[in-house]
Amino acid sequence: MMNMLIVIVLVLSSFNVLGQVDSTFVLNYQDFIKIVIQEHPFAKQAEIKIYEGEANLLYAKGAFDPKIYTEINQKLFKGDEYYSQINGGLKIPTWFGVELKGGYEQNRGVYLNPENTTPNSGLLYAGVSFPIGQGLFIDKRRAELKKAKLFSQVSELERQIILNELIFRASVTYWEWFKNYNSLEVYKDAYRLATERHQAIILSTKIGDKPAIDALEAGIQAQSRLLGLQQAELEYKNSSMLLSIYIWEDGIIPLELAKGTIPVSISKVTALNPDISYAEIDSLVNIHPALNQSRLVIDQFKIDKRLKKNQLLPTLNLKYNPITEYVGGELLSNFSFDNYTWGLEFQMPIFLRKERGSLKLTELKIEEYKLQLSNKQELLKYKVTSEWNKWNTTISQIDLYTRTVDDTKTLLEGEQRLFEFGESSLFKLNAREVKYIQTQLKYIELLTKNRNAALKIKYIIGTLQNQ
Repeated sequence: MMNMLIVIVLVLSSFNVLGQVDSTFVLNYQDFIKIVIQEHPFAKQAEIKIYEGEANLLYAKGAFDPKIYTEINQKLFKGDEYYSQINGGLKIPTWFGVELKGGYEQNRGVYLNPENTTPNSGLLYAGVSFPIGQGLFIDKRRAELKKAKLFSQVSELERQIILNELIFRASVTYWEWFKNYNSLEVYKDAYRLATERHQAIILSTKIGDKPAIDALEAGIQAQSRLLGLQQAELEYKNSSMLLSIYIWEDGIIPLELAKGTIPVSISKVTALNPDISYAEIDSLVNIHPALNQSRLVIDQFKIDKRLKKNQLLPTLNLKYNPITEYVGGELLSNFSFDNYTWGLEFQMPIFLRKERGSLKLTELKIEEYKLQLSNKQELLKYKVTSEWNKWNTTISQIDLYTRTVDDTKTLLEGEQRLFEFGESSLFKLNAREVKYIQTQLKYIELLTKNRNAALKIKYIIGTLQNQ
């Protein structure tokens, strides 16, 4: 455990996030999030999404790689060479659907099929194969490459979504830790005052200045404050443990908060005013990574739709290969357009039911995703508007409670002086003190709500990873 604590101190120090004051380390929000983004396993996972997109694009581009091929077939039996067939060359697919091909063929043998006969020096050939019908404007190879390019963009958006989710969860945990810590400080101060007053009243009852009933009431108040303090300590410990799950080293080693690590104090935190206007909500929601991701998925289906439309055309492929033999060291001396091979392939289903059904399914899928996109967009607008209203409400509430805290403190101090002069009762003083404690806790809660509302808006919009 000691080694673990030392490691976390070193990690935090490496990011310059620790300010040492009386053996405590103050971990502020910005630096905590910086650690999460750089070290958490989900952050590492988010980066992998980029590599997945790049690998998928590389895979799709591989369909256009030139290919070297060769084929050798020979048969020898009882000393006779029945046949020897050698055929090799290079195929080059292109983006326009045309395939270039060139190669060398040499065949011989006693029982060789006459149509495969070549000159002793072999035949050189070069030519093209291109679709006239199906595959003329788009084919599966070109469609997959286009979709892979879109997938790279989808991968980047997936990365943003993962980071947005991670930062939001970590941020909410930090501000809960902040609330519990500062609430604990309020309870500590309240318990200290209660115990000091209890001791003072005990002394006063001994010399006859205060009735014994006041000592009993002060003792009960101290016990009540102790109960509140213990509950606050429990909540702070639990929130500290929860915060630790977001602190890692290299995405592999889980770490724990070093003893004495605390969040910023309430005096360092002020209310955040909305940094977006109501009029900007629609435009900001419109660029949410999840919405853009859905649009890209629709674009991928549109590529499929175009491919399936093309498959309604007949298969009509034309091949033409000029051939020549290699004579006397000269390659083209014997070349003639009269020497060639050619071929034509035609194929078409009569009813096209499979192709029409596949196209219809793709069109329905596009409509389904469009409806989902519209619904998702409107839902996000509602959520952002709702959180924007909450954010504005917390501003006015914090402003109100800032004055309330000051006013209740003034009343408490005045009641304290009256009590010291014997012009007030312990009951009234305790009531003033309880009210002051409640307003402090409420103020801390409102500050936390203000921060969470600001986070929630950016989370819903999907821009937390850009902060």
